[in-house]
Amino acid sequence: MNKDFEEINVEWSLVIRPKTSWFDWQIADIWRYRDLLMLFVRRDFVSAYKQTILGPLWYLIQPLLTTVMFIVVFDRVAQIPTDGAPPALFYLSGLVIWNYFSTCLTKTSVTFSANSGIFGKVYFPRLIMPISNIISALIGFGIQLMLLFVLLLYFYFFVGVQFSLNIYLLALPFLLLLVASLGLGFGIIISSLTTKYRDLANLIGFGTQLLMYATPVIYPLSFFEGKYRSLIMINPLTPIIEMFRFSILGVGEFQVSSLLYTIIFTIVSLFIGILIFNKIEKSFMDVV
Repeated sequence: MNKDFEEINVEWSLVIRPKTSWFDWQIADIWRYRDLLMLFVRRDFVSAYKQTILGPLWYLIQPLLTTVMFIVVFDRVAQIPTDGAPPALFYLSGLVIWNYFSTCLTKTSVTFSANSGIFGKVYFPRLIMPISNIISALIGFGIQLMLLFVLLLYFYFFVGVQFSLNIYLLALPFLLLLVASLGLGFGIIISSLTTKYRDLANLIGFGTQLLMYATPVIYPLSFFEGKYRSLIMINPLTPIIEMFRFSILGVGEFQVSSLLYTIIFTIVSLFIGILIFNKIEKSFMDVV
């Protein structure tokens, strides 16, 4: 009886094997678990505002209040120029891109520590978790982008401000891909390092805030010259925000060469991030 049972050929639908190399990414498994990916996306969105009074309205309130603060501090008090664009639109156009990046970065950077309970109980491709954070953050970006276009229509019809929407607006999906890849790359690098160095988690919020001031969110690139301008250009987000502003407001200093630098920087950072993430995920349960 046992012999007959052993001779039965069983075709398994899924075989779980340990990863043996840095480049064993098992990308096909991510597609196989796409239903789980969408469940995580739904969970992230619902849990974020499940027990709040205003719910998803916070997606609108936060950028609006931040824009008002920027107008008071940087436009009225500091009198930093906005390249001729209305300050509200100038600041909000930068915040829309920046908020998406910071959300991707902060959520992804706690992938291991925030989900250690799930990772220790059931198998699924671990990259699904940070990817779900990237996709769920798109919901907030979409709501804030709608707010930006509503303000654009208001300034156009009621204030009489003229805008020069151009063909570069069609590149918005590509810009979003770059922002998401940057947030994913840096986020999984930080998440992998914090499994051993816990104090790095305390620097995420502070470091993200500092990075915003090194990004042309509250000032135009033309505001700087010389070495300070060069330092701002090192930031890979600078060409993205400048190109986005140029596509909807007609202001900014967009150059194809600078965007090429961002593309290369993004590919390298994402590649390194996945390599480190792939290596750490095999043993992180022993140190978390």
